[in-house]
Order: sequence, then C-alpha cells, then structure tokens
Amino acid sequence: MHYVSLLVEFLRGRPAVVFWTAALTQAALWTLIPAIFYSAPPGDVPLLLAIGREFVLGSYLGPPLAFWLGEIAFRIGGSFGLYALAQACIVVTYWAVFTLGRGIVGTRHAILAILLMVGIAAFAVPSPNFGPAVLAAPLWALGLLFFWRSVGEGRRGYWFLLALDLGLLLLASYVGLVLLVLIIVFTGATARGRTAAQRPEPWIAVLLFCIVVFPHVIWFGSGRTLVAEGIDESVAATGRLSPGLWLLLALILTHLGLALLVALTSGWPRHPRERAPEIDRNPVDAFARVFVFAFALAPAAIAIVAAFASGRLGPLDNIAPLVVLSGLAVIVAAGDKILLYREGLVSSAWIVLLIAPPVLVALSLVVFPWTLGTDLRIAQPANAEGRFYADIYQRRTGKRLAYLTGDPRVAPLVALASPSRPHLYFAWAPQRSPWVTLSDIHQQGGILVWPASDNTGSAPETLKVQFPEMVPEVPRSFPRAVQGMLPLIRIGWSMQRPQ
Repeated sequence: MHYVSLLVEFLRGRPAVVFWTAALTQAALWTLIPAIFYSAPPGDVPLLLAIGREFVLGSYLGPPLAFWLGEIAFRIGGSFGLYALAQACIVVTYWAVFTLGRGIVGTRHAILAILLMVGIAAFAVPSPNFGPAVLAAPLWALGLLFFWRSVGEGRRGYWFLLALDLGLLLLASYVGLVLLVLIIVFTGATARGRTAAQRPEPWIAVLLFCIVVFPHVIWFGSGRTLVAEGIDESVAATGRLSPGLWLLLALILTHLGLALLVALTSGWPRHPRERAPEIDRNPVDAFARVFVFAFALAPAAIAIVAAFASGRLGPLDNIAPLVVLSGLAVIVAAGDKILLYREGLVSSAWIVLLIAPPVLVALSLVVFPWTLGTDLRIAQPANAEGRFYADIYQRRTGKRLAYLTGDPRVAPLVALASPSRPHLYFAWAPQRSPWVTLSDIHQQGGILVWPASDNTGSAPETLKVQFPEMVPEVPRSFPRAVQGMLPLIRIGWSMQRPQ
C-alpha cells in the first residue's frame, strides 16, 4: 500500500491553505529574524533611507518610489516596518504568480509553482534588503497578471490596471523597461495581442501610463547624468567577473534550490514499478504556454545580453524581478500530469529550504565573530553609534543634529540611527546629495564620521579638503552585541559648530 503524505493531501483538498501557509511562513521568518537579530539594516538600506528622507523625484540610484515607501515604512514602524514591507512585496509576488497560474494551469499546479519559488534564493536571503528590486518584483508579477487578463482572457478593463502598474514599476526600477518592451513586442507578435490592440482600451491606458511616469521623466531630463554615474558604479559589484558573466552565474545559483526540488520530485534513479501520487490538470492552451515561456525566459536573456554588451549591471544587480515566472515555467513544462516521487523527502527538503536560510543567518551573527572573525554589516551597533553622536552634538551646541557626513559606509548608518534623522551630505560625491550643500554644514553645523584605524583618528583627505578647519576628536569605540575575536569598532569623528 502506498501512503500519501499530508502535503499531497492538502494539495488535493485545501490548496489555498498550502499557499497561504507557505507564503506567510516565509514572510514571518524573514520579518522576525532580521527584526530580532540584526543590529543594523542590511545592504544599501541606510543609503536608501537617507535619500528617501528627502522625498526627491529621483537620485543616482534610480526612480523614487522604493525610497519613498521605505522612508514611510521606517517612520511608521522603524526597522520592523521596513522588513515587513519587504516581505509584503514577496507575498504579493507569490499571490500574483499564484493567481496567474490558476488561470493557466489550475489551482493545484499553481500551488506547485509557488512551492518551487521557495527554492529560488532571490526571494529569500536578499529580501530583507528592501530596495528598488524588491519592490519591482510584485509590480512585475502584477503586470504579468494584468497583461494576461487583458490579452489572454480578453478582460479589457485590466488594460487600465496594467498601465498603472507599469507606471509604478518604472517609478520603482528602470528594470521595468525590460517588461514594458516585452509586452509591446508580445502584443505585436501574437494574433491575440494584435486583436486586443485594435480596441480603444490599450490606447487610453497609454495616456494613464504617461501621466504616472511624467513627473519622473521631467526630473530625468536634468538628472540623467546622475543616473549614468550610478549605472557606471555598478561595475564594482561584479568583482573580477564581467557584468554579463556575473549576472549569468547569479541566475544559475539562485535557481539551485528549485533544481534540487525538481530533481528530488523526479525520483531519479527510481525503480520502474515505484509508485507516486499524481497531480493532474486540464491541458494548457498553446497561447498560454507561449506566454509563460516568453515571459519566464526572455527577461533573463535580455538582461544577460544587455550586461555583456554594455559592460554594466545598472538596475540588474538584483535579479528578483527577472525570475518571478521560473516556478510556473517549470510546472508548465512538466506536463498535464505531475508525479510526486518520494514526496516525504521532497517535503523535508522544501521545509529545509524555507527555514534553514533565516536560521543560518541568525546563527552566523553568533558563530562568525568567534570562528571566522568576520565583520558582518548587519552586526554593526548602529543604535549606539547614532545615539552617541546625536547626544554629544546636542549637549555641546544645545541644538539637534541636523547634518551629518563622512565615510560612504559609516555616515549613512549613523544618520539612520540618530534620533534626529539628520540630513546626509555625500562628501564622497556632493552632486548626489543636492538637498544639502557644503555651506549648510559650515553655517548650521554637523558631525563628520569615518572609520578609524588607530587612536589618532586621522580624517580622510576628502573631508580635509572640504572641511579644512576641522579638528578630529578622540575616536570613539563601540562594541558589538557579539564581539568574539573581532576588534572594537573605532569611529573617528569631528564636530562642525554652527556659526
């Protein structure tokens, strides 16, 4: 007698329960673990919030929507609010793919696609690092859902939702240009798309799209030089690899978990008489198959070609938007009847892929300082640093700290953690922080910070040139929550008194 696992029974009887359990469990883990164990936000979050605090229409890092939403979430809920926003983006991405999959392969196969997405690393470990790519993922997935309902199902009212979504996507990340071009090409290249384009709704939707992106387009006319600088700077992220090769390897590595689940499900090598539960569906329409494969494969292919041709990564440094249909494409390619061999082992592997990454990240904060001596950015004592400099400035001047500058890594973190949330002046690239000038700091005062390698706390040349009258103070040392074998964090600093 063949015993069927509980997971398979739920897939057959309560598929919606499986979806929400998987999506909300992952969201809860990646919200609570960072909120509890991270003492500093990951990645470029401090820089994102420094720009978002100013609510500008664009920056050298691209369009403004992710910066605005990140700042609003941080003001409402602090770091927890920011992590919750990032995971809300992931849940919406899963929901959009699930809803799209239900219309193409049916509910149970759509659930299988979502379960496979848990094995895509781009939606797990990098997800707390909220930014343009994390926000672009749900907007990309929703755009595909609305486009399918407009063209694939003939529901003409969805053209307006598609226009609004694509406008917001371009306000989140320039990677949205890839999806916009693909939608235009797909509409013109397919008979069903050309038929839909002959109706008035798509052309009215174009007007709505232009209204949404118009303010940023106006800003882009004067800020395109800054955007070009940001794209050029992305070359450093690839290390010794070319941007195209780096992107290709990143796409392969992020699918390793998905590939593991597929390999285990296939049961290879297996006995010819080995039995497996069967999850079937109605045959998939030919147009739907073309739709899924086109929008699953073409974005990554275009991104790789663009990276090789330009020698730049630009907005492609985070690949989450490019792989939202990978799980659904595997399910469509698997056929109308999917046999789940060794479902017990597959279930265990899936649970490990779901739980192990956040648990390992939390453990690394405790183990790495004692074993590898690794200085993790998420282990920086940000709150202690921010409180110290804000407090000492207020005690010496009687005013709240309003401006801060210094090292490009240290200054954004200190500014974010300071109770007064000072404006951040990019001393390393002043043209990138037009909301504050050098004269503002000279007249109204501020704090300069930089990493110190010794007790003298000598300031970098960049700061000496811009602040020739600065007098370095005795460097301040800060312990980590888990110090281990690491040295104390020593920060050099100087105070500019208000005139």
